[in-house]
Amino acid sequence: MSRPSDHIDSPAPQKGVNQPTLGVVGYLRFFWRQLTSMRTALMLLLLLAVAAIPGSLVPQRGADPNGVVQYFTDHPDLAPVLDGLQLFDVYTSVWFSAIYLLLFLSLIGCVIPRSSHHLKALRTPPPKTPARLERLEGFTTVDAPGVDAASAIESARAMLRRSGYRVRMFDTGRALSVSAERGYLRETGNLVFHTALIGVLVSVGIGGGFAYNGQKVIVVGQPFVNVLNDFDTFNPGRFFSEGSMPAYRLTLDSFSAKYETENFDAYGFASNFVAGLTVHEAGRDAYQAEVRVNQPVEIMGQENYLVGNGYAPHVTVTDADGNVAFTGSVPFIPQDGNLTSLGIIKIPDAVPEQIGLRGFFYPTVAALESGALTSTFPDLYDPMLTLNVYTGDLGIDDGTPRSVYSIDTDRMTQLAGGDADVEAIRLRPGEASELPGGIGTITFDDMSQDTANGESVPRFATLDVHNDPSRGWVLVFAVLALLGLMAGLFVPRRRVWVKAVDDGDGGIRLEYAGLARGEDPGLAAAVAELAGSHARQLGVRLAP
Repeated sequence: MSRPSDHIDSPAPQKGVNQPTLGVVGYLRFFWRQLTSMRTALMLLLLLAVAAIPGSLVPQRGADPNGVVQYFTDHPDLAPVLDGLQLFDVYTSVWFSAIYLLLFLSLIGCVIPRSSHHLKALRTPPPKTPARLERLEGFTTVDAPGVDAASAIESARAMLRRSGYRVRMFDTGRALSVSAERGYLRETGNLVFHTALIGVLVSVGIGGGFAYNGQKVIVVGQPFVNVLNDFDTFNPGRFFSEGSMPAYRLTLDSFSAKYETENFDAYGFASNFVAGLTVHEAGRDAYQAEVRVNQPVEIMGQENYLVGNGYAPHVTVTDADGNVAFTGSVPFIPQDGNLTSLGIIKIPDAVPEQIGLRGFFYPTVAALESGALTSTFPDLYDPMLTLNVYTGDLGIDDGTPRSVYSIDTDRMTQLAGGDADVEAIRLRPGEASELPGGIGTITFDDMSQDTANGESVPRFATLDVHNDPSRGWVLVFAVLALLGLMAGLFVPRRRVWVKAVDDGDGGIRLEYAGLARGEDPGLAAAVAELAGSHARQLGVRLAP
């Protein structure tokens, strides 16, 4: 058969798929739409939660610098690898900040267009009544003979308005109807929730830059001044300024602890700690305050938490010339629940050589079967101080920072304790002993006359001073997020229609129906309740 004269052969099929060229702007628009999708925001939120896990598995420099140092000591091969991955600074790392910022941008990109669309929807009146309500959920009819259609629809409109619906009336000539809708609070709640999340991110990000916290070990009777140099450890934010620290000082007047003695299953457990303070604020008279566990005291906007305590034996050391080379209370760090404590005393001014002491303090001393000493109760029932003695170079004269809770004995000679020929010195409060080799004497001072509660050994308390200017905003946004989430979960979005149709016998037939946006298992019951209430108000009987 011959082909028509106007026939054109189809071009041969080409391999592959031809797509339009997007260009730079097109690719940017594509990536922006992917980033600002709700699915991406949820994935980033989950990724942020996963990325925060290492912060709870390894110590962080910002919260536990001593723990980081100890981790390097315990894991010399693994620690440098983790440090290279910034796992000791998780919350300020490049990869965590990148997730944080992407989530921030994604949420903003989600919220802005949805807010614009929601505002338009709020200004849009309810839609026109559908022609066939019987296709919708909860369809119900009520015969209302002798009832005027206009009055029936006006009654339904007033009833729906009282129930919180936005209403709009229609007259098609054949029927009167009212269209009503409610539930925009659901979308408002969703927007409030996501906006509040942005507020939390901004508050944490900015507030964290101005926040700071520091720790201070204070022995009973000693003061603390809120200046940078008086902290033992201090962790400032990126935008911290020393001038922002409020001017105040405090004195630890007393520290009391109560331990369980009646319940043998919890024998020796602490039941209460109380630190009594005298606070001096700028421009205000001194006042008394108490700090308890989980009950901080706020001073000029700063929260002061009680995070630790222990004993600080007061010792006096004289050198070989009989001069007092050291005197004072030294905090000993608890090693167990019965407050067996380890402490270091460094005496750089002793003559002829520097002296170092590594000691253990036992509030209630007892001997184990092996002969080693331990404490059997955390209170001062039978206190004892044991000391290992070293002489030589403490390594602090070259300006290199050294921890006060450790001693470098590489350039020192051990004179007592350990492998030395002389046993460790053992002292009870009020006792003194000669140091080996004639290098001096040491006295374990009995401080019962100087402590507020008459204890022979002073106690210390560790305060954590925390300042976070964003905590109030974080609380506000967190509450808003919770309220928005509840509205988004529990407020139904629905539309309801009531139509009055002439039945041809001089009466009207009322039709009721509803339509839900999303899952709404209560819609049919709501339509039935509306029909019943409306029928009773009109004085007509609702057919079973």
